[in-house]
Amino acid sequence: MLHLLYLSFLCSLPHIALSSHCTTETTTRTFEKCMNLPTQQASIAWTFHPHNSTLELAFFGSFISPSGWVGWGINPTSPEMTGTRALIAFPDPNSGQIVLLPYILDPTVKLQKSPLLSRPLDIHLLSSTATMYGGKMATVHNGAAIQISGAVKLQPNKTKIHLVWNRGLYVQGYSPTIHPTTATDLSSIATFDVLSGSSAPQHADLTALRVIHGIINAVSWGIMLPMGAISARYLRHIQTLGPAWFYAHAGIQLLGFVVGSVGFGIGIRLGQLSPGVEYSLHRKLGVAVFSLGALQTLALLFRPNARNKFRKYWKSYHHFVGYSCVVLGFVNVFEGFEVMGASRSYAKLTYCLGLSTLIGVSIALEVNSWVVFCRKAKEDKMRREGLIGTSDKGSASGIHN
Repeated sequence: MLHLLYLSFLCSLPHIALSSHCTTETTTRTFEKCMNLPTQQASIAWTFHPHNSTLELAFFGSFISPSGWVGWGINPTSPEMTGTRALIAFPDPNSGQIVLLPYILDPTVKLQKSPLLSRPLDIHLLSSTATMYGGKMATVHNGAAIQISGAVKLQPNKTKIHLVWNRGLYVQGYSPTIHPTTATDLSSIATFDVLSGSSAPQHADLTALRVIHGIINAVSWGIMLPMGAISARYLRHIQTLGPAWFYAHAGIQLLGFVVGSVGFGIGIRLGQLSPGVEYSLHRKLGVAVFSLGALQTLALLFRPNARNKFRKYWKSYHHFVGYSCVVLGFVNVFEGFEVMGASRSYAKLTYCLGLSTLIGVSIALEVNSWVVFCRKAKEDKMRREGLIGTSDKGSASGIHN
């Protein structure tokens, strides 16, 4: 199943959308270099003049809505949205013609505390234009292509830039609204050297790390821990197993927690490698599941013996924490599929099939335990009424006695 889940993840992840070939040719001029960007089928072409540190750059993107926006910008300090100085193009709400305005993406934009308002950039922007493909008669529609050009004077001896780009569905007045928050859209960042054209191989590395993170956590928190809970609930009452059920339960739970801890650590590392990208709910659920899993693991050290007066309270606590960990683990696995943009994917289908099998086995065992319990209760009643002898006492016992 692990191998199948791995292949499903690879096949179902949002593909790194690249236009077939970037181009240095535009309708107005020819640039020296070009590069495909890793998301949104976008690309750039540029010419850098070292003698005066001037960068002339053309961004090629596309709209996802007739009332949407497309933009790119440069972050002077770090590869993240916050702090980016951007040029954003959209149809004028009054005339319908394409307008290009400057924006500074400060922290209030990320928190959506106030509308994004146009204001002059605090970098040396020499010129900027926006051109729709198709000429003056071109209209904005889903998939319409646009070229946004700008000339920027960089700091002397600084040739590495952090490029940020994105697109959104709506513009309220002259305020672009938030862009989609899929993993692809949140990864629309690239760091490259305008002099050499070399880019940091960040996106491919992060994609592989996300796949590993997803597989490990789906298997550990989403499969192994539930299996550990099932083994404790249904195997402990099989008298022929003796204490083997406990070792099976503890072994599966411990292995699941160790593997899950590796996945949790990879998730922390992904956060460190993706400044400005934050999945708040996924992160909080991950911390909660890891904390509950750690508490369950500590039960191996602090489990009171059967005659301890606090044993019944400990059992209630142990069951509550265990089931909470399993439920939150399920929720976070599915939240992870949403984060990775794989909500409708073979990876999710594969996991759901495995989970359905696990649930089916649990239901079958639960029904069987109730049948055994009801049969034993009936035999006990008949025995009390003297209808059967004590020698006919059944040996079966259900989990509900």
